[in-house]
Order: sequence, then C-alpha cells, then structure tokens
Amino acid sequence: MIRKATYKLRITRRESLHVHDEFDHQLMLVEMEGTPLHYEVGVAGEFVSRRSVNFHDRIGGSGPMQGYAVTNFQYGSVYSRFEGERDAESKLTTGTWKTYRGTGKLADIKGEGKFKVTRGDFPNEFILDMDGEYEL
Repeated sequence: MIRKATYKLRITRRESLHVHDEFDHQLMLVEMEGTPLHYEVGVAGEFVSRRSVNFHDRIGGSGPMQGYAVTNFQYGSVYSRFEGERDAESKLTTGTWKTYRGTGKLADIKGEGKFKVTRGDFPNEFILDMDGEYEL
C-alpha cells in the first residue's frame, strides 16, 4: 500500500558539541515531537503522537543524519529508522526510512520510503514530508 504523510516537527531537546578538527564541525543529538498536517487514517486508527531522536554530523551546516522514530496510533505503534543528508545551502534534508517493529494492529508492518524535511514558519519548527510503501 502506498502512503503519504506530512508532519509538523518541533525540537524538544538539542545537545550540540563542537569537534574542533575543522571550522564549524559539530555533532548534534536532537529530540523532536510531531503532529500531522496530512495523513490518512488507516487500520491502526487515529494519530496519537510522534517522537524522534536524531544524530547529526555537520560541517558548515551540511552532513549526514540518522535516527529513530516512533509513531503511536489508537490501535498500534510503528517504529522506524531513517538516514539522510542535509544541504546547508538549500537547508533541505532528504533521505530514506524503514520500519523495524510494530505493535497492536501494526505488529506485522513492513515498510520503507523517502522523506524530505524543510524549515517551518517558526524557529525550531520543521515540516516532514514522507512517502513510501508498506504492507501488513
């Protein structure tokens, strides 16, 4: 089944360390919570919550990132892992995601796809657009 969803993400915690091997190289650990702007109610029912933890390795604002997300619905949860790359010039992060666990009505979920993250309207706010395929 093909699915698309859009979430508004807000940073709830961020820790940053400078590496000091070259100018503006930093490692960041970021926690975010999200609410849907667009998603279709599926077999697991209404959206409840979304939380992600991300690790970024950036030089001058560009670089790889990876992390984990859990999205909770009325009748189940889905856990996914993602990897991406941020471009400092466009301030765009793109990458891929893949499920690795589900609970409740999503216990047997298998899925993967692509994502794009853009800046939101306010500081520490971002828009996550996801698409992909999954099967139950």
